[in-house]
Amino acid sequence: MAGHEHHHHFSLCFCDLMRLLWSLVMPCIYLSLVLTLLILLILLGLRVWLQGRRKSRRAQDGGPAVAFFHPYCNAGGGGERVLWCSLRALMNRYPNVSFVVYTGDNGVTGEQILEGARQHFNITLPRPVTFIFLRHRRLVEAASYPHFTLLGQSLGSMFLGSEALTAFVPDLYIDSMGYAFTIPIFRYLGGCKAASYVHYPTVSTDMLSVVRERNPRFNNADFISRNPVLSALKVVYYCCFALLYGLAGSCSDVVMVNSTWTLRHILALWRCPSRTIIVYPPCDVRAFLDIPLEDEEELEEDWEELGSEEDGKGGGDRKCHSIVSVGQFRPEKDHPLQIRAFRKLLDRKGDGPRGREALRLVLIGGCRNQEDEDRVLMLQGLCQELGISDRVNFKLNIPFEELKRELVNATIGLHTMWNEHFGIGVVECMAAGTIVLAHKSGGPKLDIVVPHEGRQTGFLADSEDGYAAAMETILAMSPSAKLEIKRAARESVGRFSDQEFEACFLAATESLLNELEQ
Repeated sequence: MAGHEHHHHFSLCFCDLMRLLWSLVMPCIYLSLVLTLLILLILLGLRVWLQGRRKSRRAQDGGPAVAFFHPYCNAGGGGERVLWCSLRALMNRYPNVSFVVYTGDNGVTGEQILEGARQHFNITLPRPVTFIFLRHRRLVEAASYPHFTLLGQSLGSMFLGSEALTAFVPDLYIDSMGYAFTIPIFRYLGGCKAASYVHYPTVSTDMLSVVRERNPRFNNADFISRNPVLSALKVVYYCCFALLYGLAGSCSDVVMVNSTWTLRHILALWRCPSRTIIVYPPCDVRAFLDIPLEDEEELEEDWEELGSEEDGKGGGDRKCHSIVSVGQFRPEKDHPLQIRAFRKLLDRKGDGPRGREALRLVLIGGCRNQEDEDRVLMLQGLCQELGISDRVNFKLNIPFEELKRELVNATIGLHTMWNEHFGIGVVECMAAGTIVLAHKSGGPKLDIVVPHEGRQTGFLADSEDGYAAAMETILAMSPSAKLEIKRAARESVGRFSDQEFEACFLAATESLLNELEQ
């Protein structure tokens, strides 16, 4: 009897608990429905208000407006060159369209930004452009999110995009920096047409494979790669983020990507092949194309006369074969691979006037902050550890004329970044008449160091031994063979000129602009 009473009491308690939970669940469901309806009404009201502002602005201005979202437009990098070339091309083609740039560079004026574009890129816009200065750019800075950086920056970009949209509602919105999560805000709240130029995907299948395989890299910390649980959690995080990233990016009416490598990843993530096109970035190589290629016969005579030790006075000594690397001192550039491969090359060549004493490695790059400077010290320590510090030169933040001189005097242009989305530095080396040895991945493999009219334009490698062997092969080539590769490489870089970029950019956006002008 006691057991029966206990069982009956337990059943009553369980039923009471279920009734309590049900009495709580139903109000929660009703509350969620009410809140969802309220949010939808707020968003609908915001959409009506923003579109009303856009229509009234267009009626007042008498024409459509195009806005570029580029929070770092004063940075002076390759992405900024894309921005200014795009603006120049659109201004020349569409005289009745006004243009706006959303920027977070609050420490300068619009005139100073335009002057910087002129000094950095020799680009002067044919008409005025309006700058909308955003106050909360820190929301998209990686330093603001020590953990879950991708998610934090993406959410921050949505808030920054909302600030931009409420400040000015354009007819066509162009994201030129890769903030895909801003696109649905402008598309669905602002009622704007939307286009995007993608330099590299925020997340990629390569990043997922690195975490799955638990490989330690610059974007996969050692403590995560060593822990299977943390690695599994990071894979789930990346997969969820990739899904959201793809949904946001697919809201774009036109998608432009800078390389075949980027195209493959964007197609896998955004899944809009009919709206996606490759538009190679503009590379300013005119300063290099004006330089005549070396007479390789004369160079051979210099090589035969080798025997004296390098005097250490920079890149002007043609009796020493210099191997030059150009790139910021960031972890993904993989400078240690260059140094170790160079050490193996020296071991292969041995001592003597045609060996160790005839070769030097020149690492040229910029240091953005103390972290980059510490990385340079680490690389210098690696050179000392390997016993090659006397054959390696570091040149930091050098002026363009010195960079140009080093490239022109170099025998080999070295590039070791895994899966670089494009590789403007590789293009510059080819234009300067330097034989390129690039990483066998990403943009260099798929778009740049490819045969031109059936002729070889450079070399590719992906390991220390591969790089050392390729460098030895280049150094052993006949002068005529070197000259043939240099000529083919220089001819091939015409694909990446400002004129080619502007023509392709205008073709990609023509349908959107024509629709706006109707």
